[in-house]
Amino acid sequence: MTLAWGLVQRARSGHVAAVTSSPTPARSSGLGTREFVALMAALMASNALAIDSMLPALPAIGEALGVMDENRRQVVVTAYLIGFGAAQLLYGPLSDRFGRKWLLAGSLFFYGAFGLAAGFASSFEMLLGIRFLQGVAAAATRVLVVSVVRDLYAGPAMARIMSITMIVFMIVPVLAPALGQGVLAIGTWREIFYFLGIYGAILAVWMTLRLKETLPLEARRPLSARSIGEAAWETLRTRQSIGNTLALTMLLGGLFAFINSIQQIVFDVFGQPEMLGLVFACVAGPMAISSYANSRLVMRYGSRRLLLIALSGFTAMAAIHLTVAEIWSESLWLFVALQAGTMIFFGMVGANAGALAMEPLGHVAGTASSLQGMITTIGGAGAGFAIGQSFDGTTIPFLIGFTSCGVTALLLAFWANRPPSADTHDEAEIDVKEMETRPA
Repeated sequence: MTLAWGLVQRARSGHVAAVTSSPTPARSSGLGTREFVALMAALMASNALAIDSMLPALPAIGEALGVMDENRRQVVVTAYLIGFGAAQLLYGPLSDRFGRKWLLAGSLFFYGAFGLAAGFASSFEMLLGIRFLQGVAAAATRVLVVSVVRDLYAGPAMARIMSITMIVFMIVPVLAPALGQGVLAIGTWREIFYFLGIYGAILAVWMTLRLKETLPLEARRPLSARSIGEAAWETLRTRQSIGNTLALTMLLGGLFAFINSIQQIVFDVFGQPEMLGLVFACVAGPMAISSYANSRLVMRYGSRRLLLIALSGFTAMAAIHLTVAEIWSESLWLFVALQAGTMIFFGMVGANAGALAMEPLGHVAGTASSLQGMITTIGGAGAGFAIGQSFDGTTIPFLIGFTSCGVTALLLAFWANRPPSADTHDEAEIDVKEMETRPA
């Protein structure tokens, strides 16, 4: 499969050349395209596994560790997300200084080690502490996957690579709850954490042996407060960067609300705990389909246009679902159908919003990715936790929060992407400074 990123040059006279259609990355990862995408997806999937695989086990964890409040059990997810979000701010500057490969390898080792340690937790507080540390280790995967892809691709081509990666990544939420239920059928919740430890070790070996360093020595930035501050300030003051980051934050708030609430919705609202894995599959499957569609459409229509269309569809479907739930007493499968109809748009949002947010910042990709990741993860986790804690035995609080996230994200995306912005599908709007500072 041939994949492209548009190569843009500016003559010294100040004119911007047209975007070429030559589908070649800036430098080599040492892997073929298929293996590269598979590795990036597997790295991103480590986070979905660490969250989704234990959702069926939350009641068993609570019973074993003396936590009777069902809403409090959600903190097993939130503790991981807080560590995952906060630590991202460290990995970006470190990777801009020392490179991507070995920092990523070390983080995967600790991800696996803390996964094993969680399986031996003797109290709920100990489990939360270990989960926080596992999130800290896993934060490198989010920052460095985006940085590695940005080292190699830009604009719609980056969005396309991320979309293809997301297709594989989206399979994990389909399988992870079923994996957790399968483990519980033959063992205990502790074996789920042992599995995470083994998975982390496999990833560490794979990427160490196969992935080349993607950040050349001449492109590395000094590890100084001034350098980091300048990169962070540029990330925060660039409208396209911060606007798309905040839009993605709100969408992730809806996703984390779904993750926090779905076990209680399926178990308590609809009284069908055995259906949790299938419900997850029915909702996550359409997300994979839309990620595939995005990978086919983004080179033709551009990231900005597809993002705004997808967010409009997401928000409209969320509002329809809320209206239906308010008027009728919905069944589990009506809930699933409407939720899947909403989440099918999510697969077109994440890759495009992320690519647009990173597009002007390739020269500070590590720091930019870490700061954007911290904002989206902590902000999304906070919004999702607040929505999850409002659970009252019905789906209404969840759907109100979900719709509110969609409306806010849509407004932010319109603000972030109004012309001029650097969607590389639009040749006249290329951010020349970014392209001039990218290493050849």
